Amino acid sequence: MFCFQCQETAMNTGCTVKGVCGKPQETANLQDLLIFVLKGISVYGEKLKELGAADRTNDAFIAEGLFATITNANWDNARFTALIQEGLQRRDQLKTKFLAAYKGKKGQDFNGPLPEAATWFASDSAAFADKAKSMGVLGTKNEDARSLRELLTIGLKGIAAYADHAAVLGFHKAEIYDFMMEALASTTKDLSVDEMIGLVMKAGKTAVATMALLDEANTTTYGHPEITEVTIGVRLNPGILISGHDLKDMEELLKQTEGTGIDVYTHGEMLPANYYPAFKKYEHFVGNYGGSWWHQNKEFESFNGPILLTTNCLVPLKKDNTYLHRLYTTGVVGYEGATHIPNRPEGGVKDFSALIAKARTCPPPTEIETGSIVGGFAHNQVLALADKVVDAVKSGAIKRFVVMAGCDGRQQARSYYTEVAEKLPADTVILTAGCAKYRYNKLALGNIGGIPRVLDAGQCNDSYSLAVIALKLKEAFGLNDINELPVSYDIAWYEQKAVAVLLALLSLGVKGIRLGPTLPAFLSPNVAKVLVEKFDIKPIGTVEEDIAAMMSRK
Repeated sequence: MFCFQCQETAMNTGCTVKGVCGKPQETANLQDLLIFVLKGISVYGEKLKELGAADRTNDAFIAEGLFATITNANWDNARFTALIQEGLQRRDQLKTKFLAAYKGKKGQDFNGPLPEAATWFASDSAAFADKAKSMGVLGTKNEDARSLRELLTIGLKGIAAYADHAAVLGFHKAEIYDFMMEALASTTKDLSVDEMIGLVMKAGKTAVATMALLDEANTTTYGHPEITEVTIGVRLNPGILISGHDLKDMEELLKQTEGTGIDVYTHGEMLPANYYPAFKKYEHFVGNYGGSWWHQNKEFESFNGPILLTTNCLVPLKKDNTYLHRLYTTGVVGYEGATHIPNRPEGGVKDFSALIAKARTCPPPTEIETGSIVGGFAHNQVLALADKVVDAVKSGAIKRFVVMAGCDGRQQARSYYTEVAEKLPADTVILTAGCAKYRYNKLALGNIGGIPRVLDAGQCNDSYSLAVIALKLKEAFGLNDINELPVSYDIAWYEQKAVAVLLALLSLGVKGIRLGPTLPAFLSPNVAKVLVEKFDIKPIGTVEEDIAAMMSRK
């Protein structure tokens, strides 16, 4: 086992025995083997496209397979074994199609060479486990090549997650899936450093396109997010808690619980569901319970009712936790002992009757806080207030915007983000998206002329909204460069979707991003140097020094 894809990786180097996240060695190895199989599928997919015979039958499988390997998504070895078996079958079907297409196009048989990912085969789980031991990232011996390959693959995982969410709502773009195959296949080739850097930058552009597609999917289906005051207390009815990111699951759960006397609460990254007009009509959709993902062992326990995990982030249960019988997973999420809700049949809906039945046997949630929080400042809503925002900047009422989007996490060093929010001058506004907001969205930071000092755009994928806002402000101020705006970037990262967001910002030309609480372990010194020189990426420092530098545009 060697895993360094998340910010918490051991010693900021790599987890080698068990993941800091709790991931066992066997699970980590199976995830590596699944990626290996996806690379084999992609080799044939790319070759078919080159022959003018592009195949779309594996698009969703590749995206879902990548998504399943994201930190804290799937802990179920049996699910990974099944994915590997299906992947090998899909790869060999694609191989047959490629060989026929090649002969038809070239008039002769294809005679290689092919990378091992396109040829290796086994049929039983014991062989999978044995092969998985040798599939780790350390197989690439050159440190810089390994760094660039893993930066690309890790970014792809985030892109795949966003593409999967859009696909669930019926929104697809062939070029996104084509790039996934191109990028995965590229990791089986001996490319130059410049070629690999070019693919990483292309991943950033693809991340922008994917987040734009997901934004279109969400807003077309559920309306544009609105400024919303979200209750964080509880009522006296039994409840169901939904966590993750999948809005389609949110919609179907609300419809199936309507009129049952059961309340629905959001948790973690599902909080922004409260901002969508389509969900506000449900009287039993009552607010948000708890905070970010790493508090869930305590919060899922006190919630008392069933919990539905629609995506990452799922934390392993501790020995004293008693909620496993109330834990339900769906989509790419898996956890041994939890009840898994199968995918919806084509043209149908998921069946959440098991959660409803369980909720009826449970007491109401235990109240852990009271009050409310405000969010819903996605691009459509903020641009509706553009004149007010521009006037506030021109008058000097707002001196600076600080983008503090990204992920939350367990490390004590993340208190940095709370302290920055508390100590920023009163004439600054925080733009946020993702679960990083839980470090400061319940602080009483006030407002500037009616504009709240924390503007929450939504989930991590809604970082796209922050980019749209920045580009529109650049236009409004008549600037030539996005970096001329009074905007600083102080980003927290944890998992692979945040890496996709980072690559997206770089592709838009954003420079001077502070990234923390540590720089990614998968960046070799040379690759980190390139990012510093080209984009001025920098690690976070002390709260006081960073605030002073951001306020002076350094």
